[in-house]
Amino acid sequence: MKRSVITGTGSYIPPDIKSNKDFTIHNFYSEQHNRIETAPQEVVDKFQAITGIAERRYAAPEINCSGMAVIASRHAIEDSGVDPETIDQIIFAHNFGDVVKHSIQTDAVPSLASRVKHDLGIRNPNCIAYDILFGCPGWLQGLIQADAFFKAGIAGKALIIGSETLSRVIDSYDRDSMIFSDGAGATIVEFKEAQENGSGLLGYSVQSHCVDEAYYINMGKSFFPHSDPRVRYIKMKGRKVYEYAVKHVPAAMKECLEKSGVDIKDLKKVFIHQANEKMDEAIIQAMYKLYGQKAPVDIMPMSIQWLGNSSVATIPTLLDLVLHGKQNGHALEAGDVIMFASVGAGMNINAAVYRM
Repeated sequence: MKRSVITGTGSYIPPDIKSNKDFTIHNFYSEQHNRIETAPQEVVDKFQAITGIAERRYAAPEINCSGMAVIASRHAIEDSGVDPETIDQIIFAHNFGDVVKHSIQTDAVPSLASRVKHDLGIRNPNCIAYDILFGCPGWLQGLIQADAFFKAGIAGKALIIGSETLSRVIDSYDRDSMIFSDGAGATIVEFKEAQENGSGLLGYSVQSHCVDEAYYINMGKSFFPHSDPRVRYIKMKGRKVYEYAVKHVPAAMKECLEKSGVDIKDLKKVFIHQANEKMDEAIIQAMYKLYGQKAPVDIMPMSIQWLGNSSVATIPTLLDLVLHGKQNGHALEAGDVIMFASVGAGMNINAAVYRM
């Protein structure tokens, strides 16, 4: 029996810290382009109480999305010990391409995966490099996609990346802009022989809801009434996203556990997309409620408090932190069963069960 096994992880956490205090000098506007009269400090305090975010990281002007990905990828390759020339696929999950600071224009030609392959110096033409756009669940979808290729006999080793510079597509007049951040995470995944209770990907579940939900997260003009209407920024219907996630993600997670043949009592950790602390906690509680149980207090590692929401980078970054002992109170051992789960623009949901 062969399974997809994560053999190396790496991440890049930008050094520029943007604290909530930095936003207290902002003037915020509503979707109706009216200035919000509530004092900025009060807006920021309420924001932190809801999301759990106290600070986030922004990339320095001289580095872009693919540049962060290269650094994270080098760490993952070093961690795994693989020869880069033996990598069959580079799968790069992002949503906005490379965005030059202060330009707002996205650049994804050539693909960001091709740029990473170039910068890593990989010469093997049979190493196929391509991007995927799947909202915040992109990195996890890359893992699922790699597994499918492995099982089809097309490849046996993949570099899967999630990287984003959301700070360059946010509207500073929008309160929701405080959620987003920058970062990159990468993993090496290999298709390896495994015992029945050995390491590897055990099962997964994926859904796309694209009727009423399709534009819950989209691109729109600034809330500032005198802004250039030709320029678009990331926009989010926060309440709609919350309600959607709490309704659908727990069911997808339960389906994933059942497909994987795993009892919920055997689940050691859940690595959920770091989107909003209260939303993530609600998802976890709702999932356990489906089994008539309460979620263990230590089931969910969280990095959102100091890293914010870096979209596709959140799960691989958090996994890297835990595996390298950099997430206090959380550790993994061989044989531990974990779950990955994410939700984002599309609207898309995915979940995967993995044994360490």
